[in-house]
Amino acid sequence: MKNFYKASLAAVLMVLLSSAVALAQTTISGKVTDASSGEGLAGVNIIVKGRVIGTISDSDGNYSLKSTDSPPLTLAFSFVGYKTFEVEVNDANTSGLDVKLEEQTILGQEVVISASRVEESIMQSPVSIEKMDILQVQNTPSDSYYKGLANLKGVDVTTSSINFQIVNARGFNSTGNTRFVQLTDGMDTQAPALNFPIGNLNGPSELDVESVEFIPGAASALYGPNAFNGILLVNSKSPFDYQGLSAFAKFGMNHIGDSDLNSDGTKIGPGSAKPMQEYAIRYAKAFNNKFAFKLAFSYSKATDWYGTNLQDKNASQKPAGLSTNPGSELVHAFGDEVATNVGLVGLDPTFQAQMQQAGLSNYLPYLATAGTVSRTPYREQYLVDYGAKNLKANIGLHYRLTDKVELLYNLNYGSGTSVYTGAQRYSLKNFNIQQHKVELRGDNFFLRAYTTLENSGDSYIADLTGVLVNRAWKDDNTWFGTYAGTYLGTLAALQGGSPSAPTIAQQEQAHAAARAAADVGRYTPGSPEFNAAKANAQKDVIPNGALFDDKTALYHFEGQYNFKNQIKFMDVMVGASYRLYDLNSNGTIFADTAGNNITIQEVGAYVQASKKVLSDKVKLTGSLRYDKNENFNGLINPRLSAVISPTPNQNFRIAFQSGFRNPTTQGQHIDLDVLSARLLGGLPQYAKAYNIFQNAYTVASAQQYAAMVAQKAGQGSYSGSNAGLAIGDPEALSKLVPVTSSDPVKPEKIKSIEVGYKGLVGDKLLVDVAYYFNSYNDFITQLFLRQAAGPLDLTATTPTEQNIRNASTMLNPGKDENGRQNTYSVYTNLDRTVTAQGVALGLDYSLPKGYRFGANYNWNRLNKELGDGYLAEFNTPEHKYNITFGNRKLTDKIGFNIAYRWQKAFTWESTFAIGKVPAVGVFDAQVSYRVKPMKSIFKIGGSDLFNKRYVLNYGGPTLGAIYYVSITFDQLMN
Repeated sequence: MKNFYKASLAAVLMVLLSSAVALAQTTISGKVTDASSGEGLAGVNIIVKGRVIGTISDSDGNYSLKSTDSPPLTLAFSFVGYKTFEVEVNDANTSGLDVKLEEQTILGQEVVISASRVEESIMQSPVSIEKMDILQVQNTPSDSYYKGLANLKGVDVTTSSINFQIVNARGFNSTGNTRFVQLTDGMDTQAPALNFPIGNLNGPSELDVESVEFIPGAASALYGPNAFNGILLVNSKSPFDYQGLSAFAKFGMNHIGDSDLNSDGTKIGPGSAKPMQEYAIRYAKAFNNKFAFKLAFSYSKATDWYGTNLQDKNASQKPAGLSTNPGSELVHAFGDEVATNVGLVGLDPTFQAQMQQAGLSNYLPYLATAGTVSRTPYREQYLVDYGAKNLKANIGLHYRLTDKVELLYNLNYGSGTSVYTGAQRYSLKNFNIQQHKVELRGDNFFLRAYTTLENSGDSYIADLTGVLVNRAWKDDNTWFGTYAGTYLGTLAALQGGSPSAPTIAQQEQAHAAARAAADVGRYTPGSPEFNAAKANAQKDVIPNGALFDDKTALYHFEGQYNFKNQIKFMDVMVGASYRLYDLNSNGTIFADTAGNNITIQEVGAYVQASKKVLSDKVKLTGSLRYDKNENFNGLINPRLSAVISPTPNQNFRIAFQSGFRNPTTQGQHIDLDVLSARLLGGLPQYAKAYNIFQNAYTVASAQQYAAMVAQKAGQGSYSGSNAGLAIGDPEALSKLVPVTSSDPVKPEKIKSIEVGYKGLVGDKLLVDVAYYFNSYNDFITQLFLRQAAGPLDLTATTPTEQNIRNASTMLNPGKDENGRQNTYSVYTNLDRTVTAQGVALGLDYSLPKGYRFGANYNWNRLNKELGDGYLAEFNTPEHKYNITFGNRKLTDKIGFNIAYRWQKAFTWESTFAIGKVPAVGVFDAQVSYRVKPMKSIFKIGGSDLFNKRYVLNYGGPTLGAIYYVSITFDQLMN
């Protein structure tokens, strides 16, 4: 039966191929040469305008094209770096049609698609747009083209790992950017369980990238949910247009001289420079101009950047006078997330009895002044897998059913190990994500279906791993009990048994002795006991272990039709989409345990119309899109724009548009116990299921209450055995702020106005300037609350049995003695409007003899902070600029490119950490050497050329120089 199907399929293919040949009515052949040198140009793209049919020139510049259409036909000859040439063909059999292409010297001639979802000149784009073409990809001074995006105007790039970069624009940057959409060949590259792009972890390698287009600002009117702060389109090479064999190898070094990077001055890191390597290969072939395929593979390996920040997240809570904070929580050390006010230990009757037996009862009041103490952490380097690697496969099968229709299949696969900074530090170990796409497209339409399948592999939470290793050695109650008892015993010894308020010096000695005693026998990093505890923590899934078990999937269907062949007086385009999220975390992220499948459906449709008026000097465009998520009301997003062009090279634009982002899959459905709290989605069923608003108070007020209880315990009428009565102290209870309800989460919205100008001055200077003003509503945020075991009487004037019993469960986060959770975080929205504005200015100057100079400047400002303890997370420097200078043909063999980036210091806010990101200024540079007989280019370069240590996000790794050499072979290289 299998052989029958194979034979049938082969017969069908033969019929299709023979039919295509039989129907051929027009044959055109000739040669394409360089106008200045006369040499044949290989790989020139030759297409029939208005069709999908086309071919490329061979290694000598010769070409031959067959079409089923009768003349007249228009052929377009295009090649990167050269002016596109068009010629009309009137004879069915035309030979010797030779074409000379001239190098492109005038700026601003690029054609873009993303701004309006149709081809248009970048000069007349209705919104700001940046493009990186093949030549810029090949000549980027950064160590990868994806990192080179940071040199584009308006782009913010931050780093979680050496192989994981995150792109953003116009503020509200983050390491998991749910406000930004990245499409690779039309496929959304988000991880479905996280809802943010995963950088280039499964995208095309340098060998397979044709172009990158970047739009800063809202784009929901055309691209739907989450195209909120911008959109990035990565386009890979078609196997019809880019054929032959190409290969790439790069060798580099990082961690050069970084053996003493720790913020506390102690040594950390691998201790010596570490090698990096990357390999890629691509092969594409077309048969009879009907069927083409491509195979592209790449692999990279490096020692990842280390997290070296040992600053204290809780520095503002350090007790007055002490040189160190006993309750510190270090940025890149884990296990110290577990903390308690040791004064509360003194309320325990068993502990009180132990102190009485030890003759330390008179010192119990001074335990209250000890404050919050955290468990001793392990540094990140012992808990995170820094063996960064990335394996990628990109496969394409293309079949031209007719001259007007092409059918294609694409696979994008990525796997490896990386590090991601979110609410915690995550070690993404042996993960994989794959995308499959089937698309039918023509000159004026496409139908597309794809799926994204993610697998968390052995990924785990580094913070939780540290906590679990500590607990494997000694449980929290025992550790804090030992700490508290030793603290009091040390005070008694220092004071000779005569109790008095301890001095600062006595407190510091007592804390040091208490930690040392509590840590006796603690597992040493690298020891067999430590390794076994770490392995056990990474074997079990959350919350018993630190391991994820996620296989969430996304399914997407969309289509678009352009009426350019039916409607002539204006351009009209329509489109529609359907998306399904299938959440499958096996209870490690969502409430999707066995038998409880969770899905989310989204639908959308849009229409766009544009028309040129006033002698084609004004182009008016209007777009309208409707989207509906099954959990929220439908939203309508318009975009209106006008481009005024007094001359083709002088263009003024103004645009109004709106956008939105749905709460993420986690924002809707997360149901995760992270030991100290339960994280809940903002849909109403989760608040109802846990009845979270019964006897609930804000976490901030509960912390103030607990601190006052600890302060009062052992004082006055609460001394000795009455210490527990402090739990019901009326003054302490007055600190509590009740929370009785919260609105279910809903989409966040933006309205944006942009004005700009793009023009050429003397054909040599390209000027592009834009101003934007954004207004945001319904900010998505999280509400943190803590529950009492029962109702509290906040009007009581003395401690009551009811208040003491019910409030006792609020003193520490986590679970009470009955295993009931007392702390929750739930998604909701802020009821206020937030505004931001900014300016982007770009200058590109074409100098004589092929030199190019570029500079851009960006100003971004959040007009008003959110206040009330909420995090704005704007996370964008107010001022930044980039400067580039290069010449890809300094001689026939040598080229170079230099880039300098600078940004002002700013405060980074996130749920993981808040702190200052210092000003950053780094150089990237590369020199290339072309060897034509070998069809190869050798390149030597460096990112952060002068090895200046820097960070791009507070809580992220410390970055440094990467020095590299590479060789690229291209069978059709000119």
